[in-house]
Formats: sequence, structure tokens, C-alpha cells
Amino acid sequence: MNKFFLVLITSLLLFSVAGCRKDTSNQKRYELAGKVLAVEPEKHQITVAHDAIKDYMPAMTMPFTLREDWPFKVLATGDRITATLVVDGTESWLEEIVITQESADTNAPGPGGVVEAKDGAEVPDYGLTNQSDQPIHLAQYRGKTLLLTFIYTRCPIPDYCTLMSQNFAQIQSELAKQPELYQKTHLLSISIDPDYDTPAVLRSYGAAHTGKYTDEKFTNWEFATGTKDQVKGIAQFFGLRYYADQDQIVHGLRTVIINPEGKVVKVYRDNSWKPDEVVAELKKLQP
Repeated sequence: MNKFFLVLITSLLLFSVAGCRKDTSNQKRYELAGKVLAVEPEKHQITVAHDAIKDYMPAMTMPFTLREDWPFKVLATGDRITATLVVDGTESWLEEIVITQESADTNAPGPGGVVEAKDGAEVPDYGLTNQSDQPIHLAQYRGKTLLLTFIYTRCPIPDYCTLMSQNFAQIQSELAKQPELYQKTHLLSISIDPDYDTPAVLRSYGAAHTGKYTDEKFTNWEFATGTKDQVKGIAQFFGLRYYADQDQIVHGLRTVIINPEGKVVKVYRDNSWKPDEVVAELKKLQP
């Protein structure tokens, strides 16, 4: 084949492929933070009262388009979010959404009709399986103050599951300095990823966070999993919303203090709580 025509055909093919690609060179991206005021899956929109967007617009309330489906399974009115606002010519949409604080309205059901247990509510005797592949039930911790949280071991967000486990490790360390309080308190981390987080995975993850590795006996801090229905049941009781998205799980946060009588004392709905304030709450529950 003539060399000129070979070069020409190759150039035309490359031009054709390039022409099929979405040109993102004109896209502008901005950081957005605000409060969700309305969720409209049928329109693929949410309305957000957002803070001022640097270099783009002042604080205001307006609807935004979402191109993905998963946010509509977890977002609820009153949630605070951060996101990336993408502006491309006459189009704009939100992506990379993170729920930074869930709605404090525990009376309003979220997606799937989830209603959060109120302070003073008696916690059902949920059954799970711990890191040693042994069945456990929440009622077995009656007589002690139970501090529980929800995590999953593959969570990529450092200030979500990893922070919860680091906080629990710090609490565990502080409790160990106070033997009487230590004996009257139990910690429980529950995975919302039962398909991956088997007892063996949780055992390895837990031992790494306690720092005792093969010497860890898990007498005061356990890690638990269960069937999907078991995990979903206890998560929904505390108002936790989560949704599997490929290999990751989009989720909120819940950390709960349950008194020795098995009743809810306090629910932390985000990651702003500190280990020392939780330890102070645990002390208050001791006679």
C-alpha cells in the first residue's frame, strides 16, 4: 500500500476515535457543601441549600442534577453533604457525593422507611457472629455498658470506618487504665459488609487495631458480622443507611451507647465525636 495512503488512513482512524470521546477540556469543577432540602429520584435531582462556592457563586438554594442512581437510595432531607459540582457548557451536575452529617430528625423515615431508635428505646436481642466464628446476642452484654459502632474493613474513607476503629482503640486503651470501668464496659464493631468481612477477616482487622495481633483475646472489644438480614436489621434499628456500590459501600455512621439495662442512651450520627467525651459518658453510667 502507498505509504501516503497508509498515513492518511491511520490519521483518519485516530481522528475518528478521538471524535467519539467526550471532550472534558471545558469542564470546570468546584467543591460544594450544603444541606439537602429535597430528594426527587423521578427528576434525578436534589435541592441543596449550599454554602458559597469559591470562584463560582454565592450561597443559595437550588436544585442539582445527579447522574448516578445510588445517592437516591441513601440521601434524605436534612443530610449535610459535600460534592463536586461539574459545569460543562450549559450542563451541570453533582458527583463524588459524601454525606458528612445525617439528618437529626429521627422521626422522619429515610430511604426504605428507616426510623432511628430514640433514646430510652430497648434494643432487641439481635444475633450476630463474632470474629471467632461464635454466635453472639446483644442480650448477653446486659449488666455492662455496650458501646457499638458500624464499620467495614475495605472502607476507603480515612475519616469514616478507619477513624471509628482508631477511636475505639483509643477508648479501649483509656478504659484499660481504669480496671473497674473496663470490666463494666464492652465494645462491639459490626461490619456492614458480610460478604467480604468474614470472621477471619474481622479477626485480623480487629487484632491489628488493638495492636496485640496474635495475642488478642477479644474479651472486651469484639468484631461481628452476620447474614445480610441480620446486619440490615440491627443497622436499620439505629437508623444507619448504607448501599453497596460495586466493591464499595456508601454509608452513613452510627455509634451507640447502650446502658446495662439494654436501652439506648446516646446515638452519635457522624464522625465529630471524640474518644474522651465517649469515655466521660461511659463513666456517667456507672453506679
